[in-house]
Amino acid sequence: MFTGLITDIGTIDRVTTGDAGREFRIRSSYRDLADGESVAINGVCLTVREHGEGWFTVAAVVTTLGRTTLDAWTPGRRVNLERALTAGDRLGGHFVLGHVDGAAQVERVRREGDALLVDLALPPELVPLIVPHGSLAVDGVSLTVNAVLEGPLVQLSLIEYTLRHATLGDLRPGDRVNVEADVLGKYVQRLLAPHLAGAPE
Repeated sequence: MFTGLITDIGTIDRVTTGDAGREFRIRSSYRDLADGESVAINGVCLTVREHGEGWFTVAAVVTTLGRTTLDAWTPGRRVNLERALTAGDRLGGHFVLGHVDGAAQVERVRREGDALLVDLALPPELVPLIVPHGSLAVDGVSLTVNAVLEGPLVQLSLIEYTLRHATLGDLRPGDRVNVEADVLGKYVQRLLAPHLAGAPE
C-alpha cells in the first residue's frame, strides 16, 4: 500500500524483454532496497527483481502493459517513485494500492496564478467514482480533484511543491498518465450495485 506521496524521481536507463516480461532498469537515490519489495513506479506497484548501488530492476507482464502506460516507456524517461508503507509511517495523501485502473489522456494544461491546471479525459468507467475535491492518483501522485467537468473530463490543480517533487510538471496535451480511483469509492460502488440495479433513473 502507498499514499501517493512521491519520495524520489527515478530515470529509466534500460528496457529489455525476457521470460519475466518487459524489464525496466531504473536509476534512483534509494540505497536500502531489498529484492522482492514493492515500489510504485508512476503509480504502478511492481516488484524489485534485482538492485545495486543507485539502481534496481522491475518487470511488467502483458496484463500490466495493457492497462498502464508502461508499454510506451523508453530509456531516459523520468518516473515517480514511492516505496511501500511500513508500520508507523504517516498517512499523508490517500490510500493508493498501486493497482492502476487505466490510462487517462491530458487534454489541456494551463497556468492560472500560482497553480498549473490540468484537464484529464478519464476512462468512462472511472467517471462515476470521481467527486469534486475527492482523491485521484495520477502517475502515482495523490491529487485532489479540483473540478468535475463535462463528460469524462476532470480538472487537477497542481501546486508548486508537487511540480518540484514529481514529474507532472512535464505534462503536455496528448500525454497519457496512469490513474487509480479512490479505493473507498470502488468499494461503495460495488456494495451498492445490487441495490441500485433496479432503481429508477
